[in-house]
Amino acid sequence: MNLLAQIQERFRTALAGLAPDVEPFVAMVKPAQDAKHGDYQANCAMSLAKSLVKKPREVAEQIKRRLPLGDFLLEPEIAGPGFINLRLQVNWIAQQLREMAKSDRLAVHAQAAKTIVIDFSSPNVAKPLHVGHLRSTIIGDSLTRLLRFLGHKVITDNHLGDWGKQFGILLYGYRRYVDADAFRADPVRELARIYVKVRKEMKDDDDKTPDPVDDAARLETAKLHAGDEENLRLWKMFMPFSLEEIDKIYRRLEVSFDHMHGESFYNDMLPGVVADLLQKGIAQRSDGAVIISLDEDQPPSIIQKRDGAFTYTTSDLATIKYRMETWSPDAILYVVGVPQSLHFKNFFAAARHAGYTLVDLRHISFGSVLGEDRRVLRTRDGGTIDLEKLLDEAVEHARAIVDENSAELPEAERKEIAEAVGIGAVKYADLSQNRNSDYVFNWKKMLAMDGNTATYMQYAYARNRSIFRKGNVAAVPFRTDPPLPVLDSPFERALALQILRLEETLVAAVEDYQPSIITSYLWDVAKSYSGFFQNCPVLKAETPALRDSRLLLSDLTARVIQLCLGLLGIRTVERM
Repeated sequence: MNLLAQIQERFRTALAGLAPDVEPFVAMVKPAQDAKHGDYQANCAMSLAKSLVKKPREVAEQIKRRLPLGDFLLEPEIAGPGFINLRLQVNWIAQQLREMAKSDRLAVHAQAAKTIVIDFSSPNVAKPLHVGHLRSTIIGDSLTRLLRFLGHKVITDNHLGDWGKQFGILLYGYRRYVDADAFRADPVRELARIYVKVRKEMKDDDDKTPDPVDDAARLETAKLHAGDEENLRLWKMFMPFSLEEIDKIYRRLEVSFDHMHGESFYNDMLPGVVADLLQKGIAQRSDGAVIISLDEDQPPSIIQKRDGAFTYTTSDLATIKYRMETWSPDAILYVVGVPQSLHFKNFFAAARHAGYTLVDLRHISFGSVLGEDRRVLRTRDGGTIDLEKLLDEAVEHARAIVDENSAELPEAERKEIAEAVGIGAVKYADLSQNRNSDYVFNWKKMLAMDGNTATYMQYAYARNRSIFRKGNVAAVPFRTDPPLPVLDSPFERALALQILRLEETLVAAVEDYQPSIITSYLWDVAKSYSGFFQNCPVLKAETPALRDSRLLLSDLTARVIQLCLGLLGIRTVERM
């Protein structure tokens, strides 16, 4: 049930005929920022008054008279220069909560289904995942979970970097520096050591003097792409070890993919893509290269260099061709960092020129993870932090909290809780930020037992479930035959209203591809539940009917928290 959409629909009726296009004014109906102003608020009268050449309060009164209320809304109030304040009828809220409790989906409707491809994570295969892969992986996973819950067909594709220069570096280094015993014991770590060693031998990018190591690595890469038998053999030997190491981290993060089509998958398609674009007149030859001319304010997109080499854009065009022919998606989302914005602007322009005009192409950009010095998070020696080590440290920090608060729990249970809390904290700290913003990584803040953190949300859920254990109450009857809740106190009503805002929150998060909208909502729910918990005794309620009503509100709160955390890829625990 989308409360906001229902209220906006009634305003759509009230505004009909007052403006040629009512949608901009309908969009001005939003949840009230302050409860004293009501549940929802509309400020469209002020903007509409200009075109109608009337006073805003006069327009607000006109809208109020035309607004259908039914059993849904109380009589609106006009405030200030023309704000329209709206309150929902308490009996209607109670009835909606009861219906919500009966629903396995908490009354969240499925949207008109679209087919959506999400391209996320996309690490270079030749080295362990590092903290730089964190945001793409968990943002992409949360959007996948959210879109699927709302009824869309989602196809996830991890576009692995498995064919680039990093393999040339490895091929060059393997022949010179491999420790055979270390490779047998831990192939991925040995390959990572080799990669780092060769990179240190290479000159900085701003050094324009010849670099024999870089030239040698490029040569090995070219030989691989040309089908050199020995380089292909080594590449095939490296790949399974690298993929297993990456998959181990994905399993720990509870992230999975429908497909993991790397750059190598599309390699044989690249000449055909260029030939097809030339044949159709979409691409042209220019000074020995092949380009696609874009809009006047954009440089041409190069799809084949003078030396015959293909570019990232060529690979991306092959990828979109394959995806359109195989899955016919309505939209393709690329969850990639802000620094790649220019690449995607040019690539999307090239794709439109190539004829892909019906599919919605979106760059779901995100900022960087920063250290306390507000620089990109790195190790003390300046290297990138392995994601596995980061997760291990998160679980260690969480274990200390669990041991301090729940020492009586069995060892195995504390271990499981620490894993859920530690990894949940890392995910939530990331997803609670506007995805386009950088954020500072801080253990103390992300594992805090208060404030807008996963740890607090998991604790709120566990505390809620403990009420049912303490009272020896089964939750099932509150989901099969729930009572009509009593909402006499402002704390009960405030919590009820937050619970009913679930669907509008999920819809808003999808519209903006912004998981932080869900975390903000969770924080509002948690604060409302805290006020309810402190002021409205549950097990010691004055009457059996009031006790059942408050148990229903508690169970709905727990279900909302569990659902929203699950959509963020975060587990709840029954005890904490």
